Amino acid sequence: MRIGFFTALLSCALLLAACQRGATTPAGTNVATKPAPTKEVQDGTKGGDRMTLKLTSTAFEEGGMIPAKYTCDGENVSPPLAWSGVPETARTLALVADDPDAPRGTWVHWVVYRIPAAEKGLPENVPARETLDGGARQGTNDFKKTAYGGPCPPSGTHRYFFKLYALDAELNLPPGVSKEELLKAAEGHVVAEGQLMGRYQRGKS
Repeated sequence: MRIGFFTALLSCALLLAACQRGATTPAGTNVATKPAPTKEVQDGTKGGDRMTLKLTSTAFEEGGMIPAKYTCDGENVSPPLAWSGVPETARTLALVADDPDAPRGTWVHWVVYRIPAAEKGLPENVPARETLDGGARQGTNDFKKTAYGGPCPPSGTHRYFFKLYALDAELNLPPGVSKEELLKAAEGHVVAEGQLMGRYQRGKS
């Protein structure tokens, strides 16, 4: 009787172990797991839930050709820009214009910051001054000027991105800072953003 009892107990233990092995995930099987939360960092901004600003120009449409007037082949003045959708939490705006197709890497054409949040745009031909009417400040572009510098591609068609950022802070930056310095100071303060892209090829605008 005792031998029979222990034999039955051993059989139950072996059966339970087999069931547990069958319930485990076979080797090589992919199991979906919830990824750890991450922070997006791009162009000096953080977060993935920012609002979108609408940025337009009467000089060219999104993806269109930029008229020669606003380039090194013309008057080299800044194009008129208008925007909407600035959230109430914004205190200032910042603008960067650059060319990612430049042969030596992204070329910065314009840096403007501390634009009052109530402003609805920038007029054509923003003056080449460190501080503008209303308190906005201009940074240093890759032409080493504290002003707008128009498209001037050495060859082919380049894309020019005008990027607008709404910030929940007034950045305590002096005139003349670089794009990198601006975006570093803007980290964690971007509440909305938008962009407008135009193209230019010398002799074909």
